[in-house]
Amino acid sequence: MSNEEIIYGFETDSQSGEFRHADHVRLAFAYLCLYPHMEALERFAAGLKRFAAAREKAQLYHETMTHAYFFLIRERMARGAATDWDEFARQNPDLLQWKPGILERYYRESTLTSELARSVFVFPDKCVEV
Repeated sequence: MSNEEIIYGFETDSQSGEFRHADHVRLAFAYLCLYPHMEALERFAAGLKRFAAAREKAQLYHETMTHAYFFLIRERMARGAATDWDEFARQNPDLLQWKPGILERYYRESTLTSELARSVFVFPDKCVEV
């Protein structure tokens, strides 16, 4: 499916099946391919909130995880030579793995499970060697 089709299916809530972590990453990639990064983030986050609320699971939306993954995806897109989703996914399997996931490198578990991190973006609180 094209980036446009993925976004359309998400925004119109016409997708069938489950919406797993890798699907979130694919959707963020699609938004970043089509929109300037801040508009892409706004649309992505607003869409996730609507999606969760429509399923009476608004409490599952997590602002820190959403933003952190989004900017990791954006950084990888800028650093890499991937020109499409399949290539990006092959080059970045660590972004597609949910648990254990890449955010464990950047955040303490207590931070990610906090209500603060769920409701607002919290900066990483672990030192990472690059």
